[in-house]
Amino acid sequence: MDHTLYSKIDQITLRILNGGEMSADEGRWMIRLDDDYTPWLMASADRIRKNFRGNQIEVCAIANVRSGNCSRNCNFCSQSGHHNTDSPTYDYIPTEDLVAQAKQAREWGASDFGVVSKGWGVRSDKESEKLEEYFNAMDDGSDIGRCASLGALSKDSAAKLKGIGMENYHHNLECAESYFDKVCTSHSYQENIDTINNAREAGLRVCAGGILGMGESLDQRIEMADTLRQLNVESVPLNFLSPVVGTPMAKQTPMEPYEILRAIATYRFMLPQAEIRIAGGRQHLGDMQSMIFMAGASGVMIGDYLTTKGRNVSDDIKMIKDLKLEIRGNTQQRREQKQVQAASA
Repeated sequence: MDHTLYSKIDQITLRILNGGEMSADEGRWMIRLDDDYTPWLMASADRIRKNFRGNQIEVCAIANVRSGNCSRNCNFCSQSGHHNTDSPTYDYIPTEDLVAQAKQAREWGASDFGVVSKGWGVRSDKESEKLEEYFNAMDDGSDIGRCASLGALSKDSAAKLKGIGMENYHHNLECAESYFDKVCTSHSYQENIDTINNAREAGLRVCAGGILGMGESLDQRIEMADTLRQLNVESVPLNFLSPVVGTPMAKQTPMEPYEILRAIATYRFMLPQAEIRIAGGRQHLGDMQSMIFMAGASGVMIGDYLTTKGRNVSDDIKMIKDLKLEIRGNTQQRREQKQVQAASA
């Protein structure tokens, strides 16, 4: 082993801890480190996490409220109407079912609950009315944060969603711009960037990341991280492709555990102050799932995903507690916000 590489990791770590940043060139070097250096890299990423995010872990959950036969042709997605999969297809779920899921997620410790719908933006008054019904019912039935992932947003639709009670908006870049045409051709990369900017301009907290392991190069993984940095995204979900039979990416080889951990750690170096949240595909880590936090992650999605089952929630909660980490809640903050809103109404 080359001990000068350890020193280089240490130098970059100290620079970030002192308020500096890592260059994209350094990121391209870091993500290529051999497995032998990964534990050292993780230890350094853990220091950065603790410095900027503390020992609190943000937990979130989602509900797939409208599924299947999507008009987008994303090559990884089982819900696309362009692919032949056995993904479930249904229209909006009953509001009471959504509220029950939100309450359950809050009991688990989730601070935010995402309403996820197939399609590409809010296209009709009927959709807006249903979403308003969802958000009002969630607000009455739980103190959990209201998040949504609905596709592209114009400035007007972002402002409208903010007005009906949405607090956070999730919209992934999916991958680097230079690889996007290998992933999707039914919308442009610029539409993704515009949606992020429109959501932020409307006063929404933005959550944006992507999926690794779709055949992109290591350089392209850093390209996406650098784009997220330039966009000042504050919450970054990282997913790892789980190939689905019937999609064009069905034969992709899942990422190996050390490759996943090295990617998480490198993203922590690239985005030291962001909430880095691990979502779909963490089952590829097997018995090494608890190492996501040692690699620099500061958030995790619990429960089921869009069309696949997640890990047992009690196992996730125990994992966090065994690591002497705390689940970050937002109950008091949201109660104070509601009091202010009520007083000014």
